[in-house]
Amino acid sequence: MGFLHQFKAFLLRGNVVDLAVGMVVGTAFSNMVKSLVDNVIMPPIGLLVGGVDFSNLFLTLKQGAKAPGPYETLASAQAAGAVTLNLGLFINTVISLIIIGFAIFIVVKGINKLHKSPEVEATTKSCPECCTKIPVHAKRCPNCTSDLSS
Repeated sequence: MGFLHQFKAFLLRGNVVDLAVGMVVGTAFSNMVKSLVDNVIMPPIGLLVGGVDFSNLFLTLKQGAKAPGPYETLASAQAAGAVTLNLGLFINTVISLIIIGFAIFIVVKGINKLHKSPEVEATTKSCPECCTKIPVHAKRCPNCTSDLSS
Protein backbone atom coordinates (compact mmCIF):
# COMPACT_ATOMS: atom_id res chain seq x y z
CA MET A 1 0.00 0.00 0.00
CA GLY A 2 1.57 3.27 -1.12
CA PHE A 3 2.04 6.41 0.92
CA LEU A 4 -0.50 8.39 -1.11
CA HIS A 5 -3.10 5.64 -0.75
CA GLN A 6 -2.60 5.59 3.04
CA PHE A 7 -2.75 9.38 3.19
CA LYS A 8 -6.00 9.39 1.20
CA ALA A 9 -7.47 6.73 3.51
CA PHE A 10 -6.47 8.83 6.53
CA LEU A 11 -8.06 11.99 5.11
CA LEU A 12 -11.30 10.24 4.27
CA ARG A 13 -11.77 8.74 7.72
CA GLY A 14 -14.92 10.06 9.38
CA ASN A 15 -13.37 11.95 12.27
CA VAL A 16 -10.88 13.83 10.06
CA VAL A 17 -13.69 15.02 7.78
CA ASP A 18 -15.80 15.92 10.84
CA LEU A 19 -12.88 17.89 12.24
CA ALA A 20 -12.45 19.79 8.97
CA VAL A 21 -16.16 20.63 8.81
CA GLY A 22 -16.06 21.70 12.46
CA MET A 23 -13.12 24.00 11.80
CA VAL A 24 -14.86 25.65 8.83
CA VAL A 25 -18.11 26.12 10.75
CA GLY A 26 -16.21 27.34 13.82
CA THR A 27 -14.30 29.91 11.78
CA ALA A 28 -17.49 31.19 10.18
CA PHE A 29 -19.20 31.33 13.60
CA SER A 30 -16.21 33.16 15.09
CA ASN A 31 -16.32 35.75 12.29
CA MET A 32 -20.05 36.21 12.83
CA VAL A 33 -19.56 36.74 16.57
CA LYS A 34 -16.71 39.19 15.93
CA SER A 35 -18.99 41.17 13.62
CA LEU A 36 -21.78 41.05 16.22
CA VAL A 37 -19.47 42.38 18.92
CA ASP A 38 -17.75 45.03 16.77
CA ASN A 39 -20.82 46.28 14.89
CA VAL A 40 -23.83 45.66 17.15
CA ILE A 41 -22.82 45.33 20.81
CA MET A 42 -19.87 47.70 21.23
CA PRO A 43 -21.32 50.86 19.55
CA PRO A 44 -24.19 51.20 22.06
CA ILE A 45 -21.83 50.42 24.95
CA GLY A 46 -19.49 53.08 23.59
CA LEU A 47 -22.35 55.59 23.54
CA LEU A 48 -23.34 54.71 27.10
CA VAL A 49 -19.80 55.36 28.39
CA GLY A 50 -19.44 58.71 26.68
CA GLY A 51 -19.03 58.09 22.98
CA VAL A 52 -15.95 55.87 23.22
CA ASP A 53 -15.08 53.86 20.11
CA PHE A 54 -13.60 50.76 21.68
CA SER A 55 -11.77 49.73 18.51
CA ASN A 56 -9.77 52.99 18.86
CA LEU A 57 -9.18 52.71 22.60
CA PHE A 58 -5.41 52.45 22.93
CA LEU A 59 -2.45 53.77 24.86
CA THR A 60 0.68 54.95 23.09
CA LEU A 61 3.73 53.33 24.68
CA LYS A 62 6.26 54.83 22.27
CA GLN A 63 5.84 57.57 19.67
CA GLY A 64 6.14 56.56 16.05
CA ALA A 65 9.31 57.28 14.09
CA LYS A 66 7.35 58.54 11.07
CA ALA A 67 5.09 61.01 12.90
CA PRO A 68 4.84 62.11 16.53
CA GLY A 69 1.56 61.78 18.46
CA PRO A 70 -1.03 62.32 19.68
CA TYR A 71 -2.85 59.97 17.34
CA GLU A 72 -6.57 60.20 16.61
CA THR A 73 -7.04 56.54 15.70
CA LEU A 74 -5.28 53.24 16.19
CA ALA A 75 -4.73 53.00 12.44
CA SER A 76 -2.94 56.37 12.38
CA ALA A 77 -0.75 55.35 15.32
CA GLN A 78 0.16 52.07 13.64
CA ALA A 79 0.84 53.84 10.33
CA ALA A 80 3.23 56.19 12.16
CA GLY A 81 5.06 53.20 13.61
CA ALA A 82 3.99 53.86 17.20
CA VAL A 83 4.02 51.10 19.80
CA THR A 84 0.50 50.84 21.23
CA LEU A 85 -1.35 48.94 23.91
CA ASN A 86 -4.66 48.07 22.19
CA LEU A 87 -7.11 47.94 25.10
CA GLY A 88 -10.26 48.33 22.97
CA LEU A 89 -9.38 45.43 20.69
CA PHE A 90 -8.68 43.31 23.77
CA ILE A 91 -12.09 44.23 25.28
CA ASN A 92 -13.79 43.29 21.99
CA THR A 93 -11.94 39.96 21.97
CA VAL A 94 -12.93 39.19 25.57
CA ILE A 95 -16.59 39.91 24.81
CA SER A 96 -16.36 37.72 21.70
CA LEU A 97 -14.87 34.92 23.80
CA ILE A 98 -17.70 35.19 26.33
CA ILE A 99 -20.35 35.05 23.59
CA ILE A 100 -18.69 32.11 21.82
CA GLY A 101 -18.26 30.28 25.14
CA PHE A 102 -21.92 30.83 26.01
CA ALA A 103 -23.05 29.63 22.57
CA ILE A 104 -20.88 26.50 22.82
CA PHE A 105 -22.25 25.87 26.32
CA ILE A 106 -25.82 26.05 24.99
CA VAL A 107 -25.00 23.71 22.07
CA VAL A 108 -23.24 21.16 24.32
CA LYS A 109 -26.09 21.32 26.84
CA GLY A 110 -28.59 20.64 24.03
CA ILE A 111 -26.54 17.75 22.67
CA ASN A 112 -26.21 16.23 26.14
CA LYS A 113 -29.97 16.52 26.59
CA LEU A 114 -30.52 14.66 23.31
CA HIS A 115 -28.08 11.91 24.28
CA LYS A 116 -29.44 11.48 27.78
CA SER A 117 -31.18 8.15 28.12
CA PRO A 118 -34.55 8.20 29.83
CA GLU A 119 -34.38 7.16 33.46
CA VAL A 120 -35.76 3.67 33.99
CA GLU A 121 -37.89 3.17 37.05
CA ALA A 122 -36.51 0.48 39.34
CA THR A 123 -38.52 -2.75 39.40
CA THR A 124 -36.52 -4.52 42.12
CA LYS A 125 -35.02 -3.74 45.51
CA SER A 126 -32.84 -5.60 47.99
CA CYS A 127 -34.29 -7.35 51.00
CA PRO A 128 -32.79 -5.70 54.12
CA GLU A 129 -32.47 -9.10 55.85
CA CYS A 130 -31.10 -11.49 53.21
CA CYS A 131 -29.96 -9.00 50.50
CA THR A 132 -31.67 -10.83 47.63
CA LYS A 133 -33.42 -8.99 44.82
CA ILE A 134 -37.17 -8.81 45.24
CA PRO A 135 -39.95 -6.86 43.46
CA VAL A 136 -40.29 -3.23 44.59
CA HIS A 137 -43.89 -3.65 45.73
CA ALA A 138 -43.29 -6.89 47.71
CA LYS A 139 -44.56 -6.85 51.28
CA ARG A 140 -42.73 -10.04 52.33
CA CYS A 141 -39.45 -11.49 51.07
CA PRO A 142 -40.03 -14.80 49.23
CA ASN A 143 -36.61 -16.09 50.33
CA CYS A 144 -36.40 -15.33 54.06
CA THR A 145 -40.07 -14.40 54.65
CA SER A 146 -39.12 -11.11 56.35
CA ASP A 147 -41.92 -8.58 56.71
CA LEU A 148 -41.15 -5.59 54.39
CA SER A 149 -44.29 -3.51 55.04
CA SER A 150 -42.50 -1.06 57.38
